[in-house]
Amino acid sequence: MTMTQRIAIVTGAARGIGAEVARRLASDGHAVAVLDLDEAACQVVADEITAAGGRAIGVGVDVSDEEKVEAAVTRVAEELGPPTILVNNAGIIRDNLLFKMTVSDWDAVMGVHLRGAFLMSREVQKYQTQEKWGRIVNLSSTSALGNRGQANYSAAKAGMQGFTKTLALELGRFGVTANAIAPGFIATDMTAATAERIGISFEDFKTAAAKEIPVQRVGLPADIAHTASFFASEGAGFVSGQVVYVAGGPKD
Repeated sequence: MTMTQRIAIVTGAARGIGAEVARRLASDGHAVAVLDLDEAACQVVADEITAAGGRAIGVGVDVSDEEKVEAAVTRVAEELGPPTILVNNAGIIRDNLLFKMTVSDWDAVMGVHLRGAFLMSREVQKYQTQEKWGRIVNLSSTSALGNRGQANYSAAKAGMQGFTKTLALELGRFGVTANAIAPGFIATDMTAATAERIGISFEDFKTAAAKEIPVQRVGLPADIAHTASFFASEGAGFVSGQVVYVAGGPKD
């Protein structure tokens, strides 16, 4: 348990990395708002946390919708308390080669990743600056360095890094840090969908990926949750504006 219980919001938390981050922050002693599109799916994770002795609520929200974001964060503040930890994890993929990529594919990815992180951060910082304490953790990706078939996703994840560094500069004086995690290959439903799209089994996909990773395994959601836990901790107050590649090896 932490000395001070904070109120945390994790977006895209109904499954995968987001759900694991929510569980980890709850085990650290924080109250957690589990946010995702489907409130029923959010509540499943929130109920797991509550059953384990924590405090949590599930909140359905489209993070790219300004009014819905405002309403969701207000609800968190009313039901749990002023949120001071924010993990911007919500994300989607619409992979395709550039000549096949549609404008809607581009806009959808930018809307969830960048617009969503912007709207959530803008809303939560109101509480963070009032409390004179805050942690923002943004999910980037190794795809920020470029990845075939992901012009939209790569651009969004690179944008998350610039966004993070700017938040660190603007909010530091209020006791708020901002950092980014750039995962490599993590075994989730999203990477399973990628395997299906390219026509190979998920197990073969993971095996092939592991051979290219120095630690010789693919990542797990718990690997990302562990890093998010550090960034959200009291002891990480002098770490801000950083991008950590959690990828089983170095990245350029």
